[in-house]
Amino acid sequence: MKKMKLSMTVQIMIGMAAGLLLGIILGDKVKDIKLIGDIFLRLIQMSVVVMIMGAVTESVANLDPKELGRFGVKMLFWFLLTTVLAAVTGAALGQFFLPGKGLFLPATDQIVQTSDKGLYNIILDFLPSNIVQSMANSNMIQVIIFSVLFGASLGSCRVKKGRSQLMGVIKEFNEVILGIVHKVMNLAPLGIGALLAYTAGTTGIKVIMPLIRFLLIFACGSLLYLGVMIAFVSFYCKTNPLNVGRKLCNMTIVAFTTTSSAVTLPTKMEDSEKKLGVSKKVSGIVNPLGMTLNSNGLSMFLALACITVSQIYGIPLPMPQLVRVIIISTLACLGTVAVPGGGLVALATVVPALGLPLESIAFLSSIDWFSGMFRTILNVDIDALVAMMIAKDEKELDYGILNGNQ
Repeated sequence: MKKMKLSMTVQIMIGMAAGLLLGIILGDKVKDIKLIGDIFLRLIQMSVVVMIMGAVTESVANLDPKELGRFGVKMLFWFLLTTVLAAVTGAALGQFFLPGKGLFLPATDQIVQTSDKGLYNIILDFLPSNIVQSMANSNMIQVIIFSVLFGASLGSCRVKKGRSQLMGVIKEFNEVILGIVHKVMNLAPLGIGALLAYTAGTTGIKVIMPLIRFLLIFACGSLLYLGVMIAFVSFYCKTNPLNVGRKLCNMTIVAFTTTSSAVTLPTKMEDSEKKLGVSKKVSGIVNPLGMTLNSNGLSMFLALACITVSQIYGIPLPMPQLVRVIIISTLACLGTVAVPGGGLVALATVVPALGLPLESIAFLSSIDWFSGMFRTILNVDIDALVAMMIAKDEKELDYGILNGNQ
């Protein structure tokens, strides 16, 4: 009799359930199990930088130099539009449901580290001065910019000479890196289960109670926004929205449980190509770039968080200020750290810029892991949906794969 093999999605869900149960039963005694989860995250993260470099370089080099400008404009248009819409949704949720009304922030002795970067330094930080240092520091936006330029130059050489031996080397290198990632992902059910066991056992429900209303509004808003985007993209690509939603499940679960866009990137790229029918050429550019430039979940979170804080302290936000909230929440997402805790970095930039009390950052940090679950879902899934739309426009969308049962 043929042995039934569980899909990775089912295995991860079993790991999640087991981890939560273990954390709830054993409580703080389970804290040492975090080592297993951290080992899993490290094994994934060790390949992410070189995987991004290889994927972006290969994809850009495969493009005709004349197509690169048009492709880039189209991609940035969708990134900017979806990020702005997410910020508008967050602001609307805050204005309508009033999550901060009647909430009192207790005193905290946590140190709040704010960002004093001006626009000049923010723009300058996009560009690497030493690519090896950028790789060592996992500065994704600098790595991607170098990879785009390297790929564009390699593509020009390929067109001039009619061939490129380096292209073959890079392609084989990418296959080896993906092989490593596939092997590490076999540990996902165990690693993710360990992380959830630690979170449930050490944090529990007590820390989120003061901001449970905020979390519920953010969670429901995130899922509603994702549902609307799935429906829109399905209509745009002329396919079944239920089928698209089903094929997003695996990357959604990994995003939800790891709260890291960087860790989820290998799964997102593989599912985009093998489940959603996006060509490797499009996926290799859109998904890595989207990780740093298309943070819809973070944009919504920042807008909602700022409005919540203003309501807690009784600070009025007239329409000009609301527009400012949306603009700053959108801009703060550019090049944000794509790992757990990255949301607090952006929050420390936005809150002072709007003149809101700094102590609110320390209070919101208590629910960063929980809010990060929903932020990461939007950050990851919207990238994959944008990749679908661009692939459809570029005639790089395989409907046989997209409409299949895989």
